[in-house]
Formats: sequence, C-alpha cells, structure tokens
Amino acid sequence: MAKKNRQAGGTPATVALTAAGTAYILHAYEHDPASPSYGEEAAQALGVPADRVFKTLVADIDGTLTVAVVPVAGSLDLKALAAAVGGKRAAMADPVVAERTTGYVRGGISPLGQRKKLRTVLDASASSYDTVCISAGRRGLEVELSPADLAALTDATIAPIGRA
Repeated sequence: MAKKNRQAGGTPATVALTAAGTAYILHAYEHDPASPSYGEEAAQALGVPADRVFKTLVADIDGTLTVAVVPVAGSLDLKALAAAVGGKRAAMADPVVAERTTGYVRGGISPLGQRKKLRTVLDASASSYDTVCISAGRRGLEVELSPADLAALTDATIAPIGRA
C-alpha cells in the first residue's frame, strides 16, 4: 500500500513530508563514496554551514533504540541523550541494527519515514535556525525544512544533546 504513495524517485522521508503537507526543499548532490564524513560532504556540497546540517544517529538507550539528530559540525553527547529521555546508559547502536530498523543505509538515515518509528531527540541548537538540512533518505540527497516541522513530524524531544 505504501508504494501507491511513493513519488517517482522519492524516498520514504520525502513521501512522509509530502503526505503531511510540510513545506520542504530537496537538495541533491553527487555523493563521493571516498568522503570520510557524509554530513560534512553534504554541507560542503550545498554550501551550507556545517552547524545547520544535521546528522541522524541511532543509539541504544537502556535497550531501546533512539534517534539523535545533531549538527554535523559536532558530535553526540551520549550521556545528555540518555538524560533527555530519562535513560541511564547510552551507546551507539550497531550499524546493521540501525539500518534494518530504520530501513535506510548508513550515511542516508533520515529521522523521517523510518520503517519503525523510533523515539527522536533533536539537538536544541536547531531552533536557532529558520531551516535545517537533514538526510532525505539516501546518500547525496538532503531535505531542508523548519526545525519546528522536523520536531512535529518526528514527535521529537528538544534537548541539548550535541557537543561542539
């Protein structure tokens, strides 16, 4: 049934945005498989400051997978992430488990349109921008949208979970 709603060339993330009637801008760029950082590559390709481009990371908090959305210019503070959701212990999820659970490949995981909707925490720094860029569901494709729309669509908790 989901295939009926799929746009030609769309991803589950763009389909979810369109279905919700959310305003967004899609940015495509040529992905370089040799690039050491997917997020920094996206920021450079789009000509956007790296603190306005956000990466989607999957962590395991007390046995529950949780999505963290943080600027590519920094890193994830696992203790802050655990605290944001009332957890005690946090570790990065196994990449294979993250891919299988979200339905996306590493470097293309989007917080939107995931196979299994996971609890999401958006770094508080996102609110200082009119728009942010996140993965649109595949390497070389970013979506730009307002942080408020991103938080609403993912039912995100907003918390300071990023480190510079």
